[in-house]
Amino acid sequence: MEGISGVVDWAQVDRKESEYSRFVQIMTAEVNAAVSGAFEAGASQVAVVDGHDTARNIRIESLDPRASLHYGRPSPLANVQGVDQGVDAVVMVGYHARSGAPNAVLSHTWTSTSVADVWLNDRIVGEMGIAAAVCGHFGVPVIFLSGDQAICSEAADWVPEIETVAVKKAAGRYAAECLPPAVTHPLIQRGVKTAVERLIAGKGPRPFKTPGPVRLTVRFATPLFAEKALLLPQITPMPDGRMVLIEASDMLTAFHLFLAAISFS
Repeated sequence: MEGISGVVDWAQVDRKESEYSRFVQIMTAEVNAAVSGAFEAGASQVAVVDGHDTARNIRIESLDPRASLHYGRPSPLANVQGVDQGVDAVVMVGYHARSGAPNAVLSHTWTSTSVADVWLNDRIVGEMGIAAAVCGHFGVPVIFLSGDQAICSEAADWVPEIETVAVKKAAGRYAAECLPPAVTHPLIQRGVKTAVERLIAGKGPRPFKTPGPVRLTVRFATPLFAEKALLLPQITPMPDGRMVLIEASDMLTAFHLFLAAISFS
């Protein structure tokens, strides 16, 4: 939700705040634009995954009726729930940049309060890269992403041939030049349409594969969170008391250990 146009503050994505109900409608509309673009390009089926916070945000009564909705959390694959069910490609709408990314709106990695940084095989990574690697485990490519200019650049680093749409340009962590829905919806629709057409033509991005063994290094905000994570198997301490190392045979196992580790924080 942090990558939706107009969103520049935590109050807009927090269900306890007054602005939240307005921006979940805007998020649902951007998702609908992506759904429309996919069907226009020839998709036969679209499943939507609510990936924000509790995963109970998208207004199902306003969702394009041609789509289904994965709703609620926890779920085994989190923000890519269902990617193991024979899908051909993944589209990411409303994504945000990784923790520490410069000039990025509400940047963080998974949680803004307890996780400081994450590395995948010694390469710093955000939610987009982690999700792309999980998709790649199942042989599924990520073909499109929308968000601010920072996450669009980040996505292109992980998946060079990905289609991106920047719906806002960050002027800082809590400020951006935003495009109105009348502009963002056609941009997202056309972007997804192009991405799906390229996929069908055999010209889309390849799945992002992460050969095993997989290393996920996590730096927490405090040593206490790291100490709790170390109660799990396959997680070992690092010299920095806030850091732990997750080692697994494949990306899916590493991802599940990561989800378990941060659940203590």
